[in-house]
Amino acid sequence: MFSLNGQTVGFDTENNALVIIDQTRLPDEEVIFSLKTADEIVTAIKELKLRGAPCIGVSAAIAVAVLSNDSRADSFDSFFNEFNSNYDRLLSARPTAVNLYWALNEMKKVIVTCKGEPLDNIKKALNIKALEILNNDIATCKAIGKHGAELLSGVDAVLTHCNAGRLACVRYGTALSPVYVAKEQGKSIKVYADETRPLLQGARLTAYELTKAGIDTTVICDNMASYVMKQGLVGAVLVGADRIALNGDTANKIGTSGLAVLANYYKIPFYVCAPFSTVDFDCENGSKIPIEMRNETEISEMWYKSRMTPEKARALNPAFDVTDASLITAFITEKGILRPEQLKLCKDI
Repeated sequence: MFSLNGQTVGFDTENNALVIIDQTRLPDEEVIFSLKTADEIVTAIKELKLRGAPCIGVSAAIAVAVLSNDSRADSFDSFFNEFNSNYDRLLSARPTAVNLYWALNEMKKVIVTCKGEPLDNIKKALNIKALEILNNDIATCKAIGKHGAELLSGVDAVLTHCNAGRLACVRYGTALSPVYVAKEQGKSIKVYADETRPLLQGARLTAYELTKAGIDTTVICDNMASYVMKQGLVGAVLVGADRIALNGDTANKIGTSGLAVLANYYKIPFYVCAPFSTVDFDCENGSKIPIEMRNETEISEMWYKSRMTPEKARALNPAFDVTDASLITAFITEKGILRPEQLKLCKDI
């Protein structure tokens, strides 16, 4: 049996499978799935069995390798056509997260570069690239954690939203990485975790992984954030990102922009922790970021024995909102601490 060894996602090369923790089953049970078909993988992404921008990107890269290994194409053109079909299906699963787009294009570059070589060589190259993307995610997240831990040297408690920890990546996470690295360095940072309606990623996932790691964690309802800030209970806000526009506008889980407004009012630093691959240099500003709209039943029915809202009442369920760059204190990336206005200068890095 393939072991994830503390990772959220893995590549079982022996059995040619994408291996994931089913995040919809947490925190009650930890269930491991091996996914081998396009239908299984796309469904897992759509149903949030795997989620988090970096995790989705890594999973997409592994998915391309898995599906390519099973390809029966007998020519480059037919092989490339299969890839393009899988590319479109995977990309449509979660359109807001730029890491998905980035990872798929990294795999596409491999195929284009290897054109003219035997298909077996191309498949081997895709396997190597998928593992490289997975290992790079671990290294990237740890680097984010090191920069963040240094920045938070005088902070005893932080507020976070959604889940941007280990479960959203391969290991360490983005917004939670500074907390994990600080713990490795012998410092304890308390975390207040927004429950994050309607999918409760904070209550189910963030609280699960932090308490499992022995980190002091308090879950709050989303509408308690202002109280926590006003009482001086936190010294910083740490959030992840699904897509960062060139001007610094940032798309993240719905509710993030409200936290940024509150943090600005209470003069609390608001940090976005994300790998550099989350910056979409082709996206001028936040108005260009597509916002995924999810099923209304996630609000009205998902967590209840019977429907909670009246049948005739509609529900608005955007999965993300966009935080204006002016409300972001800085980005914590693997390349260091960057202010929003510095992003344009880093385009060619």
